[in-house]
Amino acid sequence: MHRVCRKFLLAAALLLSAIVRASADDGAIIDRWYSALLVADRTELSELLSDDVRMKLDDIGVVQDKQEFLASIDEWQGAVAGATIRHRIEKS
Repeated sequence: MHRVCRKFLLAAALLLSAIVRASADDGAIIDRWYSALLVADRTELSELLSDDVRMKLDDIGVVQDKQEFLASIDEWQGAVAGATIRHRIEKS
């Protein structure tokens, strides 16, 4: 379970680092990502990810495309049940 949590939190961090540099709407996009991740909302996650996304999880040696990431959400859903996700955006 901990490995699954780390895997998805790292994926979230990777996505976050990719979108943090955009416009004033960053907060809304990031909130959408974490809200969708928390409830394992495949539809929302699919809308947020580009079709050619590569989720690279260096700590466990995994690279997933969009479909593989979305297919792994079942595992994530069990791991995140009852959890909370906190995040903050640091000014650069």
